[in-house]
Amino acid sequence: MESTKNSITSWAEEDRPREKLLLQGRSSLTDSEIIAILIGSGSSKKSAVELSREILSFYDNDLNKLAKASVKDLMRFKGIGEAKAISIVAALELGRRRKNAEPLVRKQLLSPDDAYEFMKPFLLDLPHEEFWVILLDAAAKPIKTQKVSSGGVSMVVADPKLILKIALENLAYSIVLVHNHPSGQLRPSKSDLNLTDKIKNAAKFMDIILSDHIIFTDHGFYSFSTANLL
Repeated sequence: MESTKNSITSWAEEDRPREKLLLQGRSSLTDSEIIAILIGSGSSKKSAVELSREILSFYDNDLNKLAKASVKDLMRFKGIGEAKAISIVAALELGRRRKNAEPLVRKQLLSPDDAYEFMKPFLLDLPHEEFWVILLDAAAKPIKTQKVSSGGVSMVVADPKLILKIALENLAYSIVLVHNHPSGQLRPSKSDLNLTDKIKNAAKFMDIILSDHIIFTDHGFYSFSTANLL
């Protein structure tokens, strides 16, 4: 009797990634095979796996780049309709949200690197600017993380009164400001400097410490505290 393992070659090419997952486990799948399972079928000229390889190749085989693709971006590939594009976008969003799950144990944010890693699930891959505040207790553990405002591609406006209201309501000992630059520009703008100075002075008056202001990009960050700007 032919073994189940060898029978994978008798399956239709579209179904082989599913069979591979069942026989060898999910970790055995390549990125293109996982995407092939998501889209289910290919085009008239390409199998689902071949089509998935084409998509990955376009994004330099980089899942981080693929995660930034919109439904319309993916629909440019022949054989990818709206439903298939939505499946890919939704799966990548689910992976991002998993990173965003609250840990059972709150970790201390003791350095700019800690704050940057903490904010990755919130800000990674965003095409527009957002402004967030991390509220910390006296042990430098996050009490709450909240988005303050959302803006365009190159600008976001944050209201210092709202930020301090959130901090006071949650009895924060200190706060860390974080906003992203989708352009990848790490240097603060004049408005970034002015806003930081305004919030720092107002927070000090209310016995709240402004620990840092982080400019977040997908490939690094700028820390106001490290640059001695606080």
